[in-house]
Amino acid sequence: MMQARFGLFLKLFRESFLFAFEALRVNKLRTTLSLLGITIGIFAIISVFTVVDALENKVRTDVQSLGNDVIYIQKWPWVADEGGDYPWWKYLNRPLPGYKEMSDLERKVNSVDAVAYVASLGGQLIKYKNNTVENSDILCVSQDYNKIKTFELKDGRYFTESESQSGKPIALIGASIEEALFPNGNAIGQVLSVRGSKFTIIGVVKKEGSSLVDISLDNEMMIPVNYARNLVNLRSDRIDPYFMVKAKSNIAMPEMREDVKGAMRSVRKLKPRQEDDFALNETSLLSSGLNDMFHTLGIAGWIIGGFSILVGGFGIANIMFVSVRERTNIIGIQKSLGSKNYFILLQFLVEAVVLCVIGGSIGLLIVYILSLLASSLIDFNFALSAGNITMGIIISASIGIISGFIPALRASQMNPVEAIRAN
Repeated sequence: MMQARFGLFLKLFRESFLFAFEALRVNKLRTTLSLLGITIGIFAIISVFTVVDALENKVRTDVQSLGNDVIYIQKWPWVADEGGDYPWWKYLNRPLPGYKEMSDLERKVNSVDAVAYVASLGGQLIKYKNNTVENSDILCVSQDYNKIKTFELKDGRYFTESESQSGKPIALIGASIEEALFPNGNAIGQVLSVRGSKFTIIGVVKKEGSSLVDISLDNEMMIPVNYARNLVNLRSDRIDPYFMVKAKSNIAMPEMREDVKGAMRSVRKLKPRQEDDFALNETSLLSSGLNDMFHTLGIAGWIIGGFSILVGGFGIANIMFVSVRERTNIIGIQKSLGSKNYFILLQFLVEAVVLCVIGGSIGLLIVYILSLLASSLIDFNFALSAGNITMGIIISASIGIISGFIPALRASQMNPVEAIRAN
């Protein structure tokens, strides 16, 4: 019995689909105008979500590259206090992390695998013979930096421990610097000039691409921190030095955080009631802020796309009322020949859904093409995800059902005699 009813339903649905397709084919201009409204609506909402998703994936990937098991000990916190305040005047008076403090910290902590000192000297001019690169960053790092910051070398090697300790004038350069100064390659062994000092290149970092959180090494040059003392005052706010500490594989982040906090308080000789004069930053702090930000962007996307969808829905409803009025005689004939109310209802409802799904599919196709074009033109990955495709189809079908239900219901409840007599 159930199988027979299911077969009947499929037969009625097929006939309704054929009726709907024929109606759309006959009224080409009206169909095109109806498709335009829903196409624009789906394009608007899915394009917004595609851009937001691409931005979110890029930011989260960049944040993840900072390290889930790394704590950054800095003067300034990344986010405001739990109460929402950011008392910058209090942070301004904090001391900067010092190189000697790093050595003391290493002796006092047991939960970390590596500790590195990092300072950045920005806006530097790097010279090689007659070629120059402007606005590059000079990273002054200690030996264990490569144990914490993940990067691959295209050519050459990293600093040895003796080279770091002695402060040898050597350097690793990023891919963008190599492309600018050595277009033909062969950078290893060449000598660069920065701020009047000479550096021999021992390594080239593999190209990493752009980063929204400014962590790409492409336009940076790494030198041993012990040589950097000859170039700049390491206790200057201008270079904003900080420590990076990486947890051991069997140590949880909260445990390492407490260990590092206690060790830093001991290094700074802070009394029990004194506030911390340092910030412990980690990616989880950024992740919670990112969740709020992208939730807000998602709501904005729904609002922007919602108005477009609303306009498209009204357009579909109006077209369906016109369609019902034009086919009133046919409806009367169908009902006089025994067609049930649900068949008439299904016929017009399927027409509205098919119309919306076709329009939505065209909108999705436009988003897909523009995503490919944008990804090829700029260094950013725009991808139309399966989730957004599914959401676009579901929204299209839902708009079709909502917009077409009242016209379809009105058609199904017509009196067959009056419908046949209608002009």
